[in-house]
Amino acid sequence: MSPIAYTATIIAFAVVLFVSNKLPVVVVAMLTALALWASGVLTLGQALGGFGDPAVIFIASLFVVSSGLEVTGVTAWAGQLLIRGAGEESRTRLLLLKMGLVSLLTALISVNGAVAALLPVVVVIAVRLKRNSSQLLMPLVFAAHAGSMLALTGTPVNVLVSEAGLDAGVGGFGFFEFALVGVPLLAGTMAIIVLFGRQLLPERNGATMPADFSRHAKTLVEQYGLASGIYQLRVRTTSPYVGVPSSGIDLSAHPGLQLVAIQEGETAGPLRRPLVAEGDHLLIRGDSDAAAAFAAQMHLAFRDKKAAGQGEETLFNRSSGLAEVVIPPRSGLIGEKVFPGMVTESGDLIVLAVQRPGLETGTANAARGAAGTVLQAGDTMLLQGTWKALDIHLDDPDVLVVNSPELVRRQAVPMGPGARQAIIILLAMVLLLATGIVPPAVSGLLAAGAIILSGIMNVEQAYRAIGWTTVILVGAMMPLSTAMVETGAAKLMAEHLVDLVGDAGPVALLAGLFILTAVMGQLISNTATALIVIPIGVAAATAMGISPRPVLMSTAVAAAAAFLTPIATPTNLMVMGPGGYAFSDYWKLGLPLLIWFFVVSVFIVPLIWRF
Repeated sequence: MSPIAYTATIIAFAVVLFVSNKLPVVVVAMLTALALWASGVLTLGQALGGFGDPAVIFIASLFVVSSGLEVTGVTAWAGQLLIRGAGEESRTRLLLLKMGLVSLLTALISVNGAVAALLPVVVVIAVRLKRNSSQLLMPLVFAAHAGSMLALTGTPVNVLVSEAGLDAGVGGFGFFEFALVGVPLLAGTMAIIVLFGRQLLPERNGATMPADFSRHAKTLVEQYGLASGIYQLRVRTTSPYVGVPSSGIDLSAHPGLQLVAIQEGETAGPLRRPLVAEGDHLLIRGDSDAAAAFAAQMHLAFRDKKAAGQGEETLFNRSSGLAEVVIPPRSGLIGEKVFPGMVTESGDLIVLAVQRPGLETGTANAARGAAGTVLQAGDTMLLQGTWKALDIHLDDPDVLVVNSPELVRRQAVPMGPGARQAIIILLAMVLLLATGIVPPAVSGLLAAGAIILSGIMNVEQAYRAIGWTTVILVGAMMPLSTAMVETGAAKLMAEHLVDLVGDAGPVALLAGLFILTAVMGQLISNTATALIVIPIGVAAATAMGISPRPVLMSTAVAAAAAFLTPIATPTNLMVMGPGGYAFSDYWKLGLPLLIWFFVVSVFIVPLIWRF
């Protein structure tokens, strides 16, 4: 068999395996790369070269940046804004706002960057509004494809066709000239998704959807009887407690009040200094009138008068959070005595309450007096501390964490610690991508490195943030593009098509090039597809005596119409897991969109850029 025949056979088998969904998509992709090597179509370096491709590195770095935005609560904040703007009941408004946002972001930082940044936002919205993620994620990606035609920086293909116009002597395309065709594409995409998306998309969720933690703090403080009567009092300059040892603070003269903990003003963690200083906080539990009288007498100020006495606001905020842990059998803590206000051995966490299964809340509260509680297997403790302390010290085999503080913080603490740095890093990356000062892979790596160096995430968290299924799959499928070019298969297909439609007029040429580009774009990279089709299209336009400009713009539109398969683009793959999609789900909504892109490419483009 010839190399072209081998390549065609491998593509056919890969498509069958992808569609049948019998093997994991990563396994199919790896088998495809290995088959290209085993058949002699590619060398081993070429077959595995996709894993070192700059696009793959860029995608991996975007996962880290996206996770950094999520960890710091930026995505939770954006999700709240979207929910507030769309309302909890209006599906149409939610879809329009979400698609509008992703399309504008795509125009600035490319499809991959925009989808990676907004993917966790949309997942949070799906959880919060109890909607199926499959109804929201594919519209996000397909709107991003349409949004890529709004500006020159929307996709590498736009840059390629603009440079091809310069090389052909007909001039490149302006930065926003693409919007002349991008706006109709986006409007039609939005209309199709709003009108038919519910019927054409499946009703399911991803296998690993996160829980809804939007009311997590309120649930915990109510469960442990702390919903009211908790006050955080700030030590003023004139307070007699300034310069006093923490052991010297005695509330015995104030009946009805209990000192829970003393917190450092800077960190909101347990006091480590020997003396109390201005700005430190006393965490007090008791009657509101008694707390107000005590604050006035000792020159203390309520941290937040609006939230005074509301346990979830006082204990759960940007600086500090709550965590519930269970004492497992054979824990080293069994038999230890704990009491409310006790600081853990690490000195970073405070024990707020203990509960025992089978006891009413009131009974359990009564048991948690000054004498303390001797821990048993099955007891639960409510711990409070800074988010960093919770992340570090709860990785302990002596306790089982009920809900990961990291997951809780991502959803429930909008604009938390590090949010400002994360936004600055994102804006810097957008600036680098928009100006083209450095290649996209470099800008992504710089942004990911800044996320780690700024302390937003550590190296291990960055590793866990990367969607390795997507990265491996994209890297393994890229050699297929190389094989199509190296064997001449792609060029042979293009030349036959041009020969077939070349004499039927310029509109027929656009139609033929669209079909070729769209078909190839469902199987290989749309950038690789464009690189193959652009020179053929320019040559055909020159031979027919027409301007190459409409041919180039039509090719760009066709390359963006990558809707029918999950392997068409990296972003299609990004949402496959979180959306719970199967290989066959994509074409149902993708086909109407492909038809609309065909209409724009073949009939509207020539009205704007004349032959």
